[in-house]
Amino acid sequence: MAIAMQRLQLTHPLHFVIGLTLWSAWFVTVYGGHAVACEVIPPDPEQGIFTLVNALLLVVSLAAVGLLAMLTVGCYRIGKRHEGRLRFNARVSAGLYLFSMLGVLFAAMPILGIPPCL
Repeated sequence: MAIAMQRLQLTHPLHFVIGLTLWSAWFVTVYGGHAVACEVIPPDPEQGIFTLVNALLLVVSLAAVGLLAMLTVGCYRIGKRHEGRLRFNARVSAGLYLFSMLGVLFAAMPILGIPPCL
């Protein structure tokens, strides 16, 4: 049990890769889901950006941004309480979560301005 609790701490080095892994999972889910949705139930191009496909992609994107933002803030706050290696781990993890969150925001921008399935 003590080993499991240590892995869950935001100062663990495993957090160096979790943010980028979450970003890549989001990317595959959103763009793969977009391709499948356009093949199975393509919306009418006349609807513009206000389609069910875009709404679902936006919800998934906002959930990913929210999760990454919470992890960024959590790691940053935990980093303030520690010194040395644990502070370094928490701060680097916070930076990587922030970078991943900005990656999601940047890659999700077309959802807000381009109709799906063009």
